[in-house]
Amino acid sequence: MEMNASYTSFVAVGDSFTEGMSDLLPNGSYRGWADLLAARLAAREPDFRYANLAVRGKLIGQIAGEQAPAAAAMRADVVTLVGGLNDTLRPKVDMGRVRAHLESAVELLAPSCGRLVLMRSPGRNGPVMERFRPRMEELFGIIDELAARHDALVVDLYGSPALGDPRMWDVDRLHLTAEGHRRVAEAVWQALGLPPEEDWHTELPAAMPPGWAVRRAQDLRFARQHLLPWVGRRLTGRSSGDGRPAKRPELGPYPTSTPS
Repeated sequence: MEMNASYTSFVAVGDSFTEGMSDLLPNGSYRGWADLLAARLAAREPDFRYANLAVRGKLIGQIAGEQAPAAAAMRADVVTLVGGLNDTLRPKVDMGRVRAHLESAVELLAPSCGRLVLMRSPGRNGPVMERFRPRMEELFGIIDELAARHDALVVDLYGSPALGDPRMWDVDRLHLTAEGHRRVAEAVWQALGLPPEEDWHTELPAAMPPGWAVRRAQDLRFARQHLLPWVGRRLTGRSSGDGRPAKRPELGPYPTSTPS
């Protein structure tokens, strides 16, 4: 990878992870790693353009069928594709179909952009992670294979102990905090051959774990506010992204200052 490479356009494709949940801004919108990365790239290139087609809750078939063709038509210098994890978290998943959708998206995007970036997504350490780890690792094996075949970059967030720390995750236990998103932006920045500003692998300082009563209160709040609504959507075939438009559907100028 060329060091200090120049990138004048960036298109992000994916689900809630790329939309930026739970990096909440004061105005109620979400920022996230892709916006942070775009702001840093824009600071280097006056004519920089950015689009973010990500929509929360999308499965890889929807990403491949709806977002990938739009992204390919934009002919950007950099395209990030992160998807498939929502599929692996479903009660039942056909990993053959996940592979086919990922393959079609990569085959469409790789020749249409200057650099395609894929990711091995991070996972929060805990029982849920252990339950779905085999599916996640199968997904990441597919990603590694496609990247090697199509000369795409892979950013390995899954292998970072720092990003597995529960303190890097919001109360919903599905989305990174602002600090987690900031580290992902740095990881992609470095993968693109740009000069490091920090070691994004640095682990948080050791801290005394919360007591039993605090953990149980956290578990109850999580179940009431996040787990039960998620189960309800699965049972009724709904998604948190139903009817929601893309975050930034057009490839256009992006502010050179970091969003606040």
